[in-house]
Amino acid sequence: MSKEKKETSIDAEVEIIEPEVSNNINEDDQSSEVERLKREVAEWEDKFLRTHASFENSKRLLAKDKATAVAYANESFASDILTVVDSLDSALSMINIDENDKNNEFMKKMKEGLTLVDEQLHKVLEKHQIKQIDCVKEYNPNLHQAVMQVDSEEHNSGDIVQVLQKGYTIKDRVLRPAMVSTAK
Repeated sequence: MSKEKKETSIDAEVEIIEPEVSNNINEDDQSSEVERLKREVAEWEDKFLRTHASFENSKRLLAKDKATAVAYANESFASDILTVVDSLDSALSMINIDENDKNNEFMKKMKEGLTLVDEQLHKVLEKHQIKQIDCVKEYNPNLHQAVMQVDSEEHNSGDIVQVLQKGYTIKDRVLRPAMVSTAK
């Protein structure tokens, strides 16, 4: 037991003295640590803001792409239906009504029926914002496709002389350019 008493007495006699210099160093270390942490927080905050801005931009672009895809979803179908419109227009232009013909009444009714169908078809196209391209005088390479040039004294050089195939737009895009002949 005497040994145990000696050890406890030694423990009791030890006094911890902290030097004042170490307190100053700790404060300097603490302030540099605080500054480092503040810089790190600022870096993470900057990264977060940039990532968030990038995400918002991506979200906006995705919404725009989706709206465009929805707006032009029927473009392929509309392009295919234009051949039907061309055939119907061609059929209408081929019907000639001769007053002396015995089938005159039948031909009148046939032309009247085809005209009604043509009007309905054009109304449906207009409803879906598919419009015929105007081919008035001046040639526009964004809307017209010149397939040939002809001599014409009545037209200025570069003016449209004849429309060979009608062109159409869907909203603000050219669905099919108008095929035209222009004056030399």
